[in-house]
Amino acid sequence: MFNKVLIANRGEIAVRILRACRELGIETVAVYSEADRQALHVRYADEAYLLGPAPSSESYLRGDKIIEIAKKCGAGAIHPGYGFLAERADFAEAVIAAELEFIGPKPSAIAAMGDKAIARATVTKAGVPVVPGTEGVGNLSDEELLAIAPKISFPLLIKATAGGGGKGMREVRTLEEMPGLITSARREAKAAFGDDNVYLEKLIEGAHHIEIQILADRHGNVLHLNERECSLQRRHQKLLEESPSPFADDDLRRRMGAVAVKAAQAVDYVNAGTIEFLVDKDKNFYFLEMNTRLQVEHPVTELVTGVDIVKEQIRITRGRPLGYTQDDIHMTGAAIECRINAEDPYNGFMPSTGKISHIIMPSGPGVRVDTGVYPGFTITPYYDPMIAKLLVWGETRGQAILRMRRALEEYRIVGVRTNIPFHQTMMDSHRFMGGQYDTRFVEERFSMEAIEEGKEIHPDIAAIMATLVAHQQTQRAAHVVRRGERDTSNWKWVGRWERMHR
Repeated sequence: MFNKVLIANRGEIAVRILRACRELGIETVAVYSEADRQALHVRYADEAYLLGPAPSSESYLRGDKIIEIAKKCGAGAIHPGYGFLAERADFAEAVIAAELEFIGPKPSAIAAMGDKAIARATVTKAGVPVVPGTEGVGNLSDEELLAIAPKISFPLLIKATAGGGGKGMREVRTLEEMPGLITSARREAKAAFGDDNVYLEKLIEGAHHIEIQILADRHGNVLHLNERECSLQRRHQKLLEESPSPFADDDLRRRMGAVAVKAAQAVDYVNAGTIEFLVDKDKNFYFLEMNTRLQVEHPVTELVTGVDIVKEQIRITRGRPLGYTQDDIHMTGAAIECRINAEDPYNGFMPSTGKISHIIMPSGPGVRVDTGVYPGFTITPYYDPMIAKLLVWGETRGQAILRMRRALEEYRIVGVRTNIPFHQTMMDSHRFMGGQYDTRFVEERFSMEAIEEGKEIHPDIAAIMATLVAHQQTQRAAHVVRRGERDTSNWKWVGRWERMHR
């Protein structure tokens, strides 16, 4: 039984894990790079230790240093969060070899499902349908990939076998453009995950990206927490998630949940994980991949099920059985998550860096903000540009959309550009409100027309109007007391008058 946990991550997910540990009465240890010396997770933890320079290869990807710090400070377990070392089987093995607990799945499960090519072969043997693509396992050379591609047929995807989050992924339409895309995919995968191996997968157009959250303990119990709709993506990077899916029905939900549990059992999975599926227009679904870690969008599921997934991770690692059965899992209401990124939607979503000078957080009924920044924090170019995750819950999907509109309007971040205008435009989209979207919606059918048109008007006039509106709202909230016409205040004048007439 461990009573101190080291969080091998940064940003909002590190803060999220720290809060779960604090509620469970567990001491916490943070690690940080030189760029994150003043980060929120460093301030929030009970202890914090420097890893190294800003580049992740010299800090957050240094598993040896992280384990050394854990042993030095007396931590009994390491939580990897997501990204960085979360899906590295060798890191999990090293943690266990150091006689520490790894808050995540077994190294064998990470190896089997973390490598996407091996995962496809594993679940195929278990009878789970997969997207057509590279068959077999092992590293394939560029020449082998080019030879196999026409057999799969275009369009297709080049995908990194290690990791996820859209890193190391390229869409290919023709054989001629494929060599350059393979090279860039390998380069990005190597930088993000330390592994440049890639595989090929058929691109199913007009599909929905729906994932199933699963939990499994060390006593053989496996259950799913229903689905999340993750089709709203840009360059294969998720922008917005919701639960339940407006596309799924009860029958599809039941069938996908059963297959997700079956896939997890195929590798004797333990802890939290996510099975991702592509679902075509006819509601045929195919295994896409398994993320052997905590997902960025896990709070969406927490809001509709009431299950604290991070706490369950810790309890499972402590050897406790799941506190739920499948019959206990029900979805109540609807939840939406918007990823608030430091990007400029007016300039092709280019990353925005700089110091955040001012923040006004949205609040009120059904609003949750998971963040790792504060006024004065500097957004650097070294890491993911996500500032926060803005989540809302409503009794219905319609109420959740209205609540998200209000929360986005309240959210103020000064100092860097953010994609809040994009999300506001999305909330006003009739196709989104009707649930009529797929994985290609953002890039092909949804554009920032309303925002781009604003550029063609006059930005100076727009800035002046925005200032006047903000001033008017401030004036409404101000209580103005008019000064008395006499040379002194009314209170003093009344006091003098009373003394004169005694």
